[in-house]
Amino acid sequence: MTLANIFGVLPPQIVRYAFDLVKDNIAYYQLYNGFDLQNSFYSVFNASVLFFGSAVIVIALIKGFFTFMMRQTLIVMSRLIEYDLRNDIYTHYQRLSTAFYKRNRTGDLMSRATEDVTRVRMYLGPATMYAINLVVLIVIVVTTMLRVNAELTFYVLTPLPLLAASIYYVNTIIHKKSERIQEQMSAITSTAQESFSGIRVLKAYVQEKPTFAHFDEQAEEYKQRSLALATVQALFFPLMILLIGLSTILTIYVGGLQVIEGKITGGNIAEFVIYVNMLTWPVTSIGWVAALVQRASASQKRLNQFLNTQPDITSNTEENVTLNGKIHFNKVSFTYPDTGVEALKSVSFALNTGEKMAIIGRTGSGKSTIAELLVRKYDVSKGTITLDGNNIKDLNVGNLRHQIGYVPQDVFLFSDTVKGNIAFGLQNPAEISDKIVAKAAEQASVLKDIEALPQAFDTMVGERGVTLSGGQKQRISLARALIKHPQVIILDDCLSAVDAETEERILHHLNTYLANKTAIIITHRIFALMSFDKIIVLDDGQLVEQGTHHSLLEKRGIYYELYEKQQLESKN
Repeated sequence: MTLANIFGVLPPQIVRYAFDLVKDNIAYYQLYNGFDLQNSFYSVFNASVLFFGSAVIVIALIKGFFTFMMRQTLIVMSRLIEYDLRNDIYTHYQRLSTAFYKRNRTGDLMSRATEDVTRVRMYLGPATMYAINLVVLIVIVVTTMLRVNAELTFYVLTPLPLLAASIYYVNTIIHKKSERIQEQMSAITSTAQESFSGIRVLKAYVQEKPTFAHFDEQAEEYKQRSLALATVQALFFPLMILLIGLSTILTIYVGGLQVIEGKITGGNIAEFVIYVNMLTWPVTSIGWVAALVQRASASQKRLNQFLNTQPDITSNTEENVTLNGKIHFNKVSFTYPDTGVEALKSVSFALNTGEKMAIIGRTGSGKSTIAELLVRKYDVSKGTITLDGNNIKDLNVGNLRHQIGYVPQDVFLFSDTVKGNIAFGLQNPAEISDKIVAKAAEQASVLKDIEALPQAFDTMVGERGVTLSGGQKQRISLARALIKHPQVIILDDCLSAVDAETEERILHHLNTYLANKTAIIITHRIFALMSFDKIIVLDDGQLVEQGTHHSLLEKRGIYYELYEKQQLESKN
């Protein structure tokens, strides 16, 4: 950067020599008018001017080379840091627990990983480069100007601090208005995202016009804020040109007086005019750099809020333990941290390796919470959960989840092929083969449905599986869990969207598949076709009944009531 600026200061000095050369030699040239020496003098004069012109070009090329190296170093460095920072944020996001995502909006998470990272990069790259360049250039240029003429230097530089202060003030206003525009853009994006994600509900309730009116209102606010910013920005360049022009006028006026007095030459005026223009952009950039620093500071604070957020669920060990599937809940209570809802109240049960258990209960009774605790989406508030005698908190989280096949109630499919969605359950890409995927699809009773699709397993699934039926999505999600061949499998109401015949086929496959595996099936329906070693009934977070199918029917309690109600519904 220093070398680039040193070579940048040389051309004005060459221009001064050339300017004085031209001025002085024109008079000499006219003196030789009518003499043969005039042509010889012209040739020498022409060669001198050509030499100065060539020198300016060569110096400009050298300066360009060092400027390229400067930008290559600083800008590329900032891009590499941006790459690392974005990856760090994404990795950290994946470490954070489920509760974090319930507290924060997806749009805000996206904004921090994109917009805020970009602002930090702008500080690390352009802002740093221009700030250092400003200091180096001012030192070199002002030192050179003072050596030529201190008085003229003082007059020339007088408007520049005013220029910097004015631009800083305008940039501060621009920054505040830009922040408001960014906030409004975030609101527009969130509205659009929500509308497109829920387009089927929107159309079903004929809410297109009200939704558009809401979007139009937000777009109008964005327009007004953008126009307010444009008004301020319209003042920026006229102000800059005015103050630069003032410096140039002072240079010519004061310099002209000093030329008359014989203190400097006309070439010095040309030299100082170039110096003024050299200083214009660096001084102007003070406000721009200050705004970048402010934005980067605010963005880094936003990033640090999440980067400093520690996950609620952590691994106390890196050791991988092979699970056999013996599960024990000992007086487990759990309260959701954000809502304060007590989902489980002193629940205790035991399940031996290879046993099958059904969890029955009405909506909101705490069934899904048991599944979430077993895969450590949350940790218990009271009591303990042990797997093969080990406290679940003492197990490696990644290893634990890898050995549990979990089909959540809220089915989610990625915008990928059907094969990709099923094979997502495998950690090693080398394990993915058409045979393995097809086998998992057959066990989930979705193979025929997939083969009927336009491109079978290579058919692209729409966002969140929008191109598939509810039952197909549930069965593909089931296949994703089965392909892992886990020792423990948890099915959370994963057959609610399939018909009775399909349900019967799936249960037939599951009876065979789950022969030596520990299985927990959570449902509000009672599966008569499956042979469960234990059934527990939850009500308002409490375990109110447990036993086998026949023993629970004999008690004529809540389980009996649910069973009788289901029988009546099936007859109707």
